[in-house]
Amino acid sequence: MSYTGPDFEPPQRRRSPLRRPLTVAVAALVPGALLGWGVYAAVGGPDDGDGGGADRAGAVRTSAAPSSLPPSSSAPASPGDDDGKKPAGSSPAPTSKQPSASRPAASGPLKGKVVVIDPGHNPANFQHASEINRKVNVGTHWKECDTTGTATNAGWPEAKFTLDVAHRLRTLLEAQGATVKLTQDGDRAFGPCVDERARIGNEAHADAAISIHADGSGAGNRGFHVIMPGAVHKGAADTRAIVAPSAELGQRVAGNFVRVTGSAPSNYLGEGTGLVTRTDLGGLNLSTVPKVFIECGNMRDGKDAALLTSGSWRQKAAEGMSEGIVSFLRG
Repeated sequence: MSYTGPDFEPPQRRRSPLRRPLTVAVAALVPGALLGWGVYAAVGGPDDGDGGGADRAGAVRTSAAPSSLPPSSSAPASPGDDDGKKPAGSSPAPTSKQPSASRPAASGPLKGKVVVIDPGHNPANFQHASEINRKVNVGTHWKECDTTGTATNAGWPEAKFTLDVAHRLRTLLEAQGATVKLTQDGDRAFGPCVDERARIGNEAHADAAISIHADGSGAGNRGFHVIMPGAVHKGAADTRAIVAPSAELGQRVAGNFVRVTGSAPSNYLGEGTGLVTRTDLGGLNLSTVPKVFIECGNMRDGKDAALLTSGSWRQKAAEGMSEGIVSFLRG
């Protein structure tokens, strides 16, 4: 099923005669880069204001490895805002509404499964700087409630991108029979804060949770990456039980995202695997259910922005995420 979003499609550029050979070459190379994850065995045959990997110099890179759980070191990034994307605006905020309620599930292979989708940021956050700058406890430290997110150079905001993709993903998962809950659906004055985003998934007893983002790195930095929780046991944070299932979820989402969208893994994080492990994100640290973040591309790079602002590409992005989640939930 296709969700028709409210946003624009950029003018289509003339295709170079070299485009198809290059696409084929990328398609041939990407599975090789991902082979170490064991992703394709499961796929093809076989923030929070959190997120924003480019903006954190301390983000942990996960190297490709033949095991199902890629090895990583856990060096937390600096404990600023989870996106490195500072909020703006100063209007006072009315009381926030409750998160978007679950909708009845259809029959299908995912009947009885619960998926929580977290559209990163909120389109109205910029109007409520004092509220989203309020510090909340994320287990390992205190950090801002949320941020505004980033935007393309033309001014199209990440918050609109994430909500659009979340709607598309919800439609696809509900068609498979899943019960789907959004942490926000443009129905709140601001937020929710990063701790509440995690709590929504926990209280829903989600079988899988995914937080959708787009990055705000420098031009030339391209591609997607999936962020998975590292082992944390401090204060209110204890991720030890979800590290392994979250890694499996992340690998399946990454593998399907490559296959469906044709996008390559990040060329600036994850050492070509598209997988990154972090221990500083509240949305992951406070989660008690399998959860990952996905940075779908870099809004500040012109080529990535052309994809992110394309409704047809966003549909493919949602399909890639959906197929990864379905693969994970069906085992």
